[in-house]
Amino acid sequence: MIRPRGGDFLYSEQEADVMKRDVAAMKSHGADGLVLGALTEDGRVDTELCTTLLAAAHPLPVTFHRGNLRLFETSSGVRFFTFFTQAFDMVQDPAAALETLVSLGIRRLLTSGCDNSALEGLPLIKCLVEQAKGRITIMPGGGITERNLQRILEGSGAHEFHCSARSGRDSAMKFRNNRVTMGATFSAPEYNLKVADVLKVQTLNAIARNIL
Repeated sequence: MIRPRGGDFLYSEQEADVMKRDVAAMKSHGADGLVLGALTEDGRVDTELCTTLLAAAHPLPVTFHRGNLRLFETSSGVRFFTFFTQAFDMVQDPAAALETLVSLGIRRLLTSGCDNSALEGLPLIKCLVEQAKGRITIMPGGGITERNLQRILEGSGAHEFHCSARSGRDSAMKFRNNRVTMGATFSAPEYNLKVADVLKVQTLNAIARNIL
């Protein structure tokens, strides 16, 4: 995941340099693929920066992403990252942006259809799948659960999807200072951990296999 900070996707020269170094670091550590995204100030794909990053990433496949990082931990203690707030969903013209990504050689686009969730953005995701015609993989993501996956896959025609499949787990902390929050006012509770839910993953896989 090549993302130097939260917030928007308009990067300074210094941030672009950090992204280049991160690409090199991921490659040196054996990454199978990279996820990145960058926009211009007028809401278009930053072709200059993306071209530079793609060249640095070669020959690894690149996905145009859903922005910020979250860390999760499975019940067995395995830690992994997932991401949200997609760069593509902040573009001015989704159809034009898709063609730009195809021309750049991006392998996959992760999108919620320029809306708050993949379900809400389903009409646009369907249009993107039809426009792509297999030239780039369109992967719906954002608020996907076992309750709406079938509708999203059938309604979009997509063959891949992204979701966190997580649930809450109570912290093992015995002493708890409930007067202090480790983040914003409306942050998640400190003593409730988000973990990957194996049952949810199995259920989602079963739904997808039945459809695809």
